[in-house]
Amino acid sequence: MVDKKSDIGLVGLGVMGENLALNIERHGYQISIFNRSHEKVVEFMEGRGKGKKVVGAPDEKSFVESLSSPRKIILLVKAGDAVDQTIAKLKPYLEKGDIIIDGGNSHYVDTQRREKELAAEGLCLIGSGVSGGEEGALWGPSLMPGGDAKAYEAIRPIWEDVSAKVDGSPCVTYLGPDGAGHFVKMVHNGIEYGDMQLIAEVYDVLRRALGLTAPQIGHIFSKWNEGILNSFLIEITAKILSVKDKETGKPLVDLILDKAGQKGTGRWTSEAALELSVPVPTIDGALTGRVLSSMKDERMNAARVFASVSEDLEKETAGSGGLDHPLIDHLEKALYAAKVCSYAQGMSLIKAGSDKYNWGVNLSETARIWRGGCIIRAELLERIRAAFDRDKNLPNLLVDEDFAPFMVQSHMSMRAVIKEAIVRGIPLPAMTASLSYFDSYRAAHLPQNLTQAQRDFFGAHTYERVDKPGAGFMHTEWAELIAK
Repeated sequence: MVDKKSDIGLVGLGVMGENLALNIERHGYQISIFNRSHEKVVEFMEGRGKGKKVVGAPDEKSFVESLSSPRKIILLVKAGDAVDQTIAKLKPYLEKGDIIIDGGNSHYVDTQRREKELAAEGLCLIGSGVSGGEEGALWGPSLMPGGDAKAYEAIRPIWEDVSAKVDGSPCVTYLGPDGAGHFVKMVHNGIEYGDMQLIAEVYDVLRRALGLTAPQIGHIFSKWNEGILNSFLIEITAKILSVKDKETGKPLVDLILDKAGQKGTGRWTSEAALELSVPVPTIDGALTGRVLSSMKDERMNAARVFASVSEDLEKETAGSGGLDHPLIDHLEKALYAAKVCSYAQGMSLIKAGSDKYNWGVNLSETARIWRGGCIIRAELLERIRAAFDRDKNLPNLLVDEDFAPFMVQSHMSMRAVIKEAIVRGIPLPAMTASLSYFDSYRAAHLPQNLTQAQRDFFGAHTYERVDKPGAGFMHTEWAELIAK
C-alpha cells in the first residue's frame, strides 16, 4: 500500500538505482521509480520492490505526476547525452521550483551548463556525487551534493538519512553551487585511481621481488588493515587475494587478465589539474598504468622483443623473500606515504577548483564525508579532516604538523621500495610519482632556471634574476654573448 504522492522519484534502475531506491524506502520515504525500459520497472515491482512503498511508473508523465511538490527527481543514468535526454523528456511535465538531482558521474562542466539552463526555466539542479558502489547505495553511501543551496535544503533530510554514518555523523555535506559536488566526486575518483594503482604496485613488488603467493600477500594486507593502512580498499584487497577459483583451485586473481578498465573520471581529474595548474602526478601515473594495461597485445610483443632484458634482470636479482623480509615493513610505510602524497594532490586540486569558481568548498568537511560509505574511506581521512580543521588555509597536506613528521620518517621507505623495484625492472609509476612530487615540493631550488633560459634563448620569453629581486622580467641576446 502506498500514499497518494511520493516523497521523491528516481530514474534509472541499474544496480545503483535499485539499491538507492531501496535505501530511501527503508528510511520511511515513499519513492516513485521510472526506467527507459518499462520491463525493468515491472521486474523491480514484482521482485525487490514488492510490498514496499514504491510506485512504478509506466511513462514520464505519470512518473512526474506521482510526486509531491516541489518534485524531487534523482537521475542515475549514464553520464553525458543520456542525462540531457532524460532531462528533456521530463521537462514538459515539470513546474517551476522542481528539483532534479543528478546522482551519476557527470562531468562538472556539464553540470555547470545544465544548472544555468535549468535555472533560466525556473528549475533547480543538484549535482550529487554518490560513492560506495552497490553496497554503499543500499546501506549508506557518501554523498557529495552541489548546486542550488535552497534546493539542497529541500532534499537534505533524505540525503542525511540515507547516507553512511561515522560516529553518528552523516557522510554528506553541501559543497557549493553549480558543479562543486561533481567536481569533488571527480577528484574523489581520481584519488581512488591513485589508491588502487599504489596497492597494485605494492602487490606486484611482493609477488615479483619476494616471490610470495596471493594468499601470503593477502595475509600481509590483512595485517596492514589493522594498522595505519586501515581502509576499504586494503580490506577488500586482502579478501580478493584469499579467494580460490572453484574450477582450478588456483588463486582467482592469478587468472584475471591484466587489463583495467576506466569510465573517464580519472582522465577528467588529470585534465582539470592541467587546466588549473595543479600537479597530480600520482593520479596521472595511475591513469597511465591503466592505459598501458589496456595495450596487452603490444606488451606481449614487447616482452618477446626484450626477453633478454628480463633474463639479465633475473640473473642479477635471483632469490626470493619470505613473510619476515625487511622490505615488507618498508612497503607498508611506503604505501602510506605515497597515499598521503596522492591525497595531498587531490585536496590541492579541490581547493584550486573551489577558488576558481567561488564554490567555498570546505576541505575538512570533504574529508569528513569520505570517512564512511565511499570507496576511498580510510582511517587516514580522519587525520586529513583534523589537518584542515587546524588550518583551513593549509597550502598543502604535506606541511601539516601531523603529516610532515611522518613524511620525514617514511620517505626512506619509499626510496628503498623504488630502488628494489628499479633493480628488478618492476614498474611503479604511481609510487615513483609520489616520491618525485614530495621531492619536488620540498625542493628550495628546481632545475627550471635552465628551462627558462632555454625558453628565452629560442623564444625571447624572458626571465627573472635571483640577484636582482623586483627588477622585473629580462631578456638576453644569447647569441651575442656566445659569439663573444
